Amino acid sequence: MPCDIDAVVRSNTRLSDEYSVLALDAPEIAGLARPGQFVMVKPARGMDPLLRRPFSIFEILRDGSGHPTGISILNKRVGVGTRLVYDAEPGARVACLGPLGRPFEPIDPPAQAWMVAGGVGLAPFLTLAEALAARGTPTTLFYGARRARDLYYTGVFEDLGVTVVAATEDGSLGAKGFITGPLNDALAAVGSGPAVKLYVCGPTPMMRAVATIADCHGQPCDVSLEQVMGCGLGGCYSCVVLTRQVGAPPHFVRSCLEGPVFDAGRIVWEALAH
Repeated sequence: MPCDIDAVVRSNTRLSDEYSVLALDAPEIAGLARPGQFVMVKPARGMDPLLRRPFSIFEILRDGSGHPTGISILNKRVGVGTRLVYDAEPGARVACLGPLGRPFEPIDPPAQAWMVAGGVGLAPFLTLAEALAARGTPTTLFYGARRARDLYYTGVFEDLGVTVVAATEDGSLGAKGFITGPLNDALAAVGSGPAVKLYVCGPTPMMRAVATIADCHGQPCDVSLEQVMGCGLGGCYSCVVLTRQVGAPPHFVRSCLEGPVFDAGRIVWEALAH
């Protein structure tokens, strides 16, 4: 069962004018969380915003003995709720409900894990990278952003043994263009080598493109959808996603319950708003 707590803000690291990492004292949630799960956060007690906002769990924070003591979330300031998260100061309290949702399933070696992130879609992958490192699974992060300064935490991933492949739209770091280009080239080069499983999170057009590329190369692909959610518990039906099921017509499911992680082949991408 998820925990509903008032979490104390431990720190708030502003990475840029848009991005920040909010660290929360939340041992109850940290001890239960699995890679790819999320929390529902309400950073203020007033009516604006009225509802909580979903955030992937970015890090599991631990003490010197390795015991989980808290979590962090990667935030991009785009609206009222995310602005309040960006502005939160140490010592403040925020309502935090979690962990929620269907997690990623880390793959074991000799298969390879390829994580594909766009922008704030990096958020669910640090916990996944740690789980894969614990299994000894060879892991690559394909990471795309508009410019080099928007590529965060690459050194942390590399310290976990993850190979980082970058692409920027302005060409300031890595390949110029979208990350789907280097990904497609890398999949084409796999040939008869070890199996690859893709894990994807980011803008909907990117996830749809990666799902198509993975299908063309015959590789399994899981996506973590970034749906708007009102409750995170399945009660409000604000996060429904049209999905396919063998032997049945497409039907809507609640991504907070059946996701946010889905087999990419289940998603009716044409029905998702960009």
